[in-house]
Amino acid sequence: MDTEAQHTERDPSSDTEDGSRSARVSEDTNDTRDAADAGDTADPGSARSTSSWRRTAFVGAACVAFLLLLSHFVMQPFLIPSRSMEPTLQVGDRILVNKLAYRFGNEPARGDVVVFDGTGSFVREQPRGNPVTGLLHDGAAALGLAEPDETDFVKRVVGIGGDRVVCCDKNGRLTVNGVPVEERYVMLGDQPSSVPFDIVVPQDRLWVMGDHRSQSSDSRDHLGNPGGGMVPVDKVVGRADWIAWPFDRWTTVQETDAFDAVPAAPAGGHGTAPHG
Repeated sequence: MDTEAQHTERDPSSDTEDGSRSARVSEDTNDTRDAADAGDTADPGSARSTSSWRRTAFVGAACVAFLLLLSHFVMQPFLIPSRSMEPTLQVGDRILVNKLAYRFGNEPARGDVVVFDGTGSFVREQPRGNPVTGLLHDGAAALGLAEPDETDFVKRVVGIGGDRVVCCDKNGRLTVNGVPVEERYVMLGDQPSSVPFDIVVPQDRLWVMGDHRSQSSDSRDHLGNPGGGMVPVDKVVGRADWIAWPFDRWTTVQETDAFDAVPAAPAGGHGTAPHG
């Protein structure tokens, strides 16, 4: 009986211990699961945040790359840094230059406002500076956030290949192929030119002038330089078609009819030898 009693007393205690162990194991397991669950709920949020930043950076980089490609091949913004094209273009204007205007057989016409690389005609070849700085500047200039290179200029085409451009006739007007030109785009109060000249534009070259003649360094100022101030057609970046900034000046760059009456240059050239 003592043995049975001992067994009887031991059995409940064993059940209690087993139950306690089960409870503890169950609680420990639940705690572990809770901790794991807590960890699981924290990690996805961090991953989503990182993924969001990566997605934003990727989209931003793609936008910049698209704008750079667009400005390189189709349309590029330029910042106007000087008064040489007033009143048509003003200091601080950002213009959009159509790079496709002369890509498919078309060439600059009289009266077009063009942006061109003046290397070899307006400025001498310059040694290359820091490539990293140059790359950053080129990128900012391509987006219209910085002034263009010192070799880039914006002027109006006055004479094309074969034209004879003379200043001035007895009424103080500039003539092209013998026809006087009424230049209503010239800055009010300016003369067509204070420097007399008589030139014939070689083929595939352009004679260009600023609209603010008294403030413009243009073909007239480079008559004695190699090339005589004439800009090669293949140095033209594009045609200035729009003023994009500031918003209150958003408009197209107006075309002019000043050259409508000018005839084409004679096929045999001009009889009188011109001089600068």
